[in-house]
Amino acid sequence: MLTKVSTNKAPAAIGPYSQGIIAGDFLFASGQIPIDPATGEITGKNVTEQAEQAMKNVGAILAEAGTDYSKVVKTTCFLAEMADFAAFNAVYEKYFTEKPARSCVAVKQLPKDVLCEVEVMAYLK
Repeated sequence: MLTKVSTNKAPAAIGPYSQGIIAGDFLFASGQIPIDPATGEITGKNVTEQAEQAMKNVGAILAEAGTDYSKVVKTTCFLAEMADFAAFNAVYEKYFTEKPARSCVAVKQLPKDVLCEVEVMAYLK
C-alpha cells in the first residue's frame, strides 16, 4: 500500500507528482528546491541561502511522514554549478549529521533556475 505525504509547510508540487510517498517502512520524498511554501517564491540569492530553504522543505516533509533527518538513508543532491559544492556541503552537513548515503551531481539546469535541489529516502521506524 502506498500513502501520499502532503504538507503545506513545504512547497506544493509544481507538476504531476507528490511531495512524498510512503511505501512500507520507507519515505521517498520528491526533490525539494528553495521555494518558500508561504509565498511560493524562490528564497535566497546564493547556494548557501537556497540550500537552507531546500533543507527546511525536506524537513517539513520528513516531519509530516513522522520521521526526521536522522532516519534519512539516501540523498540525491543536484547543483547548478559544481563550484558550489563546498558551500552546499557546509549547509548539508548541519542537517544530515548521520551521514546518509549520497549522490551529488551538477546538472545543466534545475526547475525555476534554482541553484540546488535535494531529494531523500528515509526509514520510518
